[in-house]
Amino acid sequence: MNARAACLLASVVMLSQCEKKKEITVTEIRAATTRDAAPKLFATSDERFRDAKPSPVQGDTPATWLTVPATQMRLLNYRFGDSGLGEVWVSMSQGSVLDNANRWLKQFGASPLDPAALGKLPTLAIAGADGVFVTAAGDYAGGMGAPPKPGFALAGVVATVDGKILTVKMIGPKAEVEAAKPVFETFAKSLRMAE
Repeated sequence: MNARAACLLASVVMLSQCEKKKEITVTEIRAATTRDAAPKLFATSDERFRDAKPSPVQGDTPATWLTVPATQMRLLNYRFGDSGLGEVWVSMSQGSVLDNANRWLKQFGASPLDPAALGKLPTLAIAGADGVFVTAAGDYAGGMGAPPKPGFALAGVVATVDGKILTVKMIGPKAEVEAAKPVFETFAKSLRMAE
């Protein structure tokens, strides 16, 4: 008897939740304007939820590079090269110049630098500061569980700008990185902090 009563009670509750759907009538419409952004299908989480503040870093984008959406970690983000595998990005990082240079070198299996060796690296001016120019080549293990990419190269600059670590990093197939280094250097020199 208790099971029947429970079943009857559940049925009454379920039926009471069924009500006739209300009709919605649209009484007003507006035309789409140029301010309405086209919806992006298959947007990443960064593209959907990232705080849309403008980048604190600006630069003169080379004509041969493709601008891609910024991410939480990449303030400026580009693709280059015929293979479609070349990437350049600008970030604000944690740690020191030495920490970041060694992290990049580790991604290529290269030996870490000590402060004396860091001081011997070439420099390049970015955003009003002298940065160290870091290069490496070999198998690139970028992390995040991705398999190593053989035959890749790195060209990057790390600088302390206004007490923060500013990095600009180029990764891609070795021949493409070597060919793009002059364009990369020009781009890196164009970097400036937004006013």
